[in-house]
Amino acid sequence: MSTRPQDPEQARAQLDAHIREIVPWHFSPETGSPFWLEWAQKAGWDPAHEVQGFDDLVRFGHFDGEHLRVEQPERFAPKAYAGKPFTIFETGGTTGMPKQRIGWEDYKIDYSEFSETLDDDAFPRNHYWLMMGPTGPRRLRLSIEHLANVRGCSCYFIDLDPRWVKRLIREGHGDQAKAYMVHVVDQAVTILKHRKVSALFTTPKLLEALSERVSIPEAGIQGVFCGGTEMSPQILRFLVEEVLEDEVKLVPTYGNTLMGLAHSKPTLREDGYSVTYHAPQPRAVLRVVQPEATDELVDYDAWGRVELTTLTREFFMPRFLERDEAIRRRPYDEYPWDGVGEVRPFRANEEKIVEGVY
Repeated sequence: MSTRPQDPEQARAQLDAHIREIVPWHFSPETGSPFWLEWAQKAGWDPAHEVQGFDDLVRFGHFDGEHLRVEQPERFAPKAYAGKPFTIFETGGTTGMPKQRIGWEDYKIDYSEFSETLDDDAFPRNHYWLMMGPTGPRRLRLSIEHLANVRGCSCYFIDLDPRWVKRLIREGHGDQAKAYMVHVVDQAVTILKHRKVSALFTTPKLLEALSERVSIPEAGIQGVFCGGTEMSPQILRFLVEEVLEDEVKLVPTYGNTLMGLAHSKPTLREDGYSVTYHAPQPRAVLRVVQPEATDELVDYDAWGRVELTTLTREFFMPRFLERDEAIRRRPYDEYPWDGVGEVRPFRANEEKIVEGVY
């Protein structure tokens, strides 16, 4: 693991140095992927030698997520991984062909680093977890199990297909979506009744639904790792004070298949339950940009669209515009680079977003 920088200047120097390592890796004939090698040939310039820091990534423009739908997965495999089977992860999606990302060890690195930020009192080692959230082809399923294993724990799983829930809601079958959620919660209640569990991963809506059936503190849960598309200050206050009865540690997170896992600033209550996330820089970078002029950052404390750049040896994705918007937040002592606050679906998106169980 790289040494954490002490201030924004060190963080930027570390990021630029990382880019000078990662970009040549993906664009060198010896180690690069077919997709990016062909991209450079068509573009008529040589990123391996011409990219010297983060500012140079503007030359790529915004990565088109459709590539992850239409390209065969092996097209993104760096030559250095040739012959090594990869895991195929899918993004959430709703209909049609989902975006797919391949990987080998990235998810393990992300969640091993995240484990080091968890409080052992709230997330005891050598015990049991319960995951109540999206499984199937999603990176999250393996990631949560790895997180539990890193902490000496084993994990129970409640299977969940969020695409089915979103489809039911979109087609007006709200009663069936509600029945499916009841089915999921029933299984979690059964596990908590018959097994000892001290830590839980779930989404805000499922956490609330579970609390209507059992007292989460009385069920033995000491820490909740919670991820969802939108967690406003009102939602977070409700979860902490009402759902978790001010007795269970809540750790909000923002992550996805393409980025990995962003860490929340550990001052939630002091910040009035307005959550801020910091990307796992330099492996990924989050920026908040002007929706109509996406080369430009918004001012601090202003809303804008979230832009993601992923920079690992397994996966390179420059300047992808997420379907999220957020508040640009200042660097923090533990994470001396920009953060994103109060992430929510991008309101200007023409496509209506159905959040389902999130």
